Amino acid sequence: MATRRTPRIDPLTLEVVNLIGTVVARYHEEYEDAAAEHALTGAQARLLGLLSLEPLPMRRLAQQLKCEPSNVTGIVDRLEARGLVERRPDPSDRRVKLAAATEEGRRVARSLRDALNFAREPLAGLSHEERLSLRDLLQRMLTS
Repeated sequence: MATRRTPRIDPLTLEVVNLIGTVVARYHEEYEDAAAEHALTGAQARLLGLLSLEPLPMRRLAQQLKCEPSNVTGIVDRLEARGLVERRPDPSDRRVKLAAATEEGRRVARSLRDALNFAREPLAGLSHEERLSLRDLLQRMLTS
């Protein structure tokens, strides 16, 4: 029986993977700090950020957050108790409940986004063409 060998990663690829990991870690650290400033958990802040863009059904929120719908229900309950989120019927299917950010919820979500400086400042140092290239390369990585 032949044994499968894991291909070796070349040094450049390893360096890029490590840099991506560092960027992700710094993003999460800053996001958690920003969430804590609003007495939110990271999961609550992420859910609020999604809902600030559009109302979503619980099942779709669970898919986007990669967690169980029952977890999303608990997160929405806590945000609703603070007046940041509300539940409303889906106009296209009254049996489905949508979670939606309130005006205060959208304000908090904007504040969270505005607090994420670590990437904004270095990105501002790149030219428009460099930012376009970076965006296109990241999108290509995600669709591979």
